[in-house]
Amino acid sequence: MTGSKTLIELDSTRILVDCGLFQGYKVLRERNRTPFPVDPESIDAVVLTHAHLDHSGYVPALVRDGFRGPVYTTPGTAELCGVVLPDSGYLLEEEARHASSGRWSSHRNPTPLYTAADATRSLDRFRPIGFDTTHEIARGLEFTFVPAGHILGAAGVRVSVGGRVVHFSGDLGRASDPLMRPPRPLEPATVLVTESTYGDRLHADEDPEAVFGEVVRRVAKKNGVVLIPAFAVGRTETILLHLSRLRDRGELPDIPIYLNSPMAINVAAIYERYPEEHRLDAREIERMYDLATSVHTVDDSKLLNLRGGPMIIISASGMLAGGRILHHLVAYGSDRHNAIVLTGYQAGGTRGSALLGGARSLRIFGRDVPIRAEVVAMDSLSAHADADELLAWMGAVDRPPEAVYVTHGEPAAADTLRARIKRELHWPVHVPEHLQRVGLGAHQATVSAPPPRR
Repeated sequence: MTGSKTLIELDSTRILVDCGLFQGYKVLRERNRTPFPVDPESIDAVVLTHAHLDHSGYVPALVRDGFRGPVYTTPGTAELCGVVLPDSGYLLEEEARHASSGRWSSHRNPTPLYTAADATRSLDRFRPIGFDTTHEIARGLEFTFVPAGHILGAAGVRVSVGGRVVHFSGDLGRASDPLMRPPRPLEPATVLVTESTYGDRLHADEDPEAVFGEVVRRVAKKNGVVLIPAFAVGRTETILLHLSRLRDRGELPDIPIYLNSPMAINVAAIYERYPEEHRLDAREIERMYDLATSVHTVDDSKLLNLRGGPMIIISASGMLAGGRILHHLVAYGSDRHNAIVLTGYQAGGTRGSALLGGARSLRIFGRDVPIRAEVVAMDSLSAHADADELLAWMGAVDRPPEAVYVTHGEPAAADTLRARIKRELHWPVHVPEHLQRVGLGAHQATVSAPPPRR
């Protein structure tokens, strides 16, 4: 469900919708290192649905390797990418340094996929376009961003190709999300390309504040530490919102809360600049961030590992793929008095997915770290529409599409959603393969060679 990229070709024009990093399983991550299926220099433009790395994180590599066109995003996505992409480059460099110094890499000289400097240079290509503003890339090829909920700046993309409309859902948000406003209802399109992250499941019917309160009170009584791995964009804000409401009601123990994510701290100001996209007012945002002590420096982050409980640490990354949370796991994961709260989707092949599957040790920095802390999964915090919500969003459209392509999901999730669309909506639907080509006129699910590099 990672590494989202779709290439659209019309005559001699090429645009790439999303440019994401592959994450999770090694067989997928290795695709980040293979030559791009088409020459990056031959791509005329990139259009991003939102700032999460599985949709935007390959942009620095594409620019470094020759892409010279514009990267179109919403204003919110452009600002978030200005924080997210350099941070990604820094973490890739840090991972390579750790691998080299610890000698736990299989490569003689580990190198990052790209650097923070590569990411910063790629930001010069970004061109913000507002929602509901149609922008022409070439004659007969234009696009429009429509609100998708999910996170700040997230958009569905309606691409008009020779008069036929392809609607890319991007990552679809939820109508009941406590932070973001709901996605725009689907409008008629010739073809729908939909995500399927939660295509085979429904979100738990639970009160996240009740779960948070119970876990924190239980762990605080044991003087333990609550570790909350969280995506710096979207999820951290939702967690702080719930914790601040608990504190306001007197339902949270008076223990310190630390926000150990410089990126999440920087994101707070961006949310304040786009009040029309979320449900929070300035006062609620201020209360959320006043709740936690912000940790900026590496030295202060290391001190948290010596402090001990009781306390709450919120830190990236949400799937335990890297970042400061790994150091906290090494320090506190082996203690039964502590808890690890997983607050969203865990892609296959990640440490978060391993914990969900019952793993009692994790490979971190080249060694196996025992995990004896309580593991709590809170699926209700997800910012993705679940299977029923995806079907409801599709089914409300006035005129069905001529074809649907189910993407951005693990195989089971994508195929389960495909089957439900066929059975419940009676629409022609396919799950495309990696590098599959589809003719817009025929909508036949045929596999062929990737487009030539030119």
